Amino acid sequence: MTLKRRQHSGQSKAMIALEAVKERKTVKELAAEYGIHPPQISQWKRQLLEGLPELFSSRRGKRAREAEALQEELYQEIGRLKMELEWVKKKLPSSTTEKRVLIEWGHPEYSLRRQCELWGVSRSGLYYVPAHETDDNLRLMRLIDEQ
Repeated sequence: MTLKRRQHSGQSKAMIALEAVKERKTVKELAAEYGIHPPQISQWKRQLLEGLPELFSSRRGKRAREAEALQEELYQEIGRLKMELEWVKKKLPSSTTEKRVLIEWGHPEYSLRRQCELWGVSRSGLYYVPAHETDDNLRLMRLIDEQ
């Protein structure tokens, strides 16, 4: 038996699971009718039966309110942290050289990559050491200047 995979909304899953609970048709009949594998219908039926006691529980509303309050608190915290981060970024030194000094090598929590991202510094710039002119080149440049 080959079944086509169809997407089912939460409501249609609930209706199919309810049909299975009513047992007017067998799981195999429902599977053929809706084009779903029988184990999937059995799983939805089990989920429905396990979730029913909580549906009528008075704690359900309390949990939902607590979850909403926690979510609201977390959103406020995220908003506050974003505002603080923007304020800190405005106060940062503008030159790359000054920002490079702020990088902490071997920090236990933040890698060099993450610190560079936070400070807005190119990671390759950390390792850059300007090349100095050799004494021979300086001597030659002085001779050229004298000419």
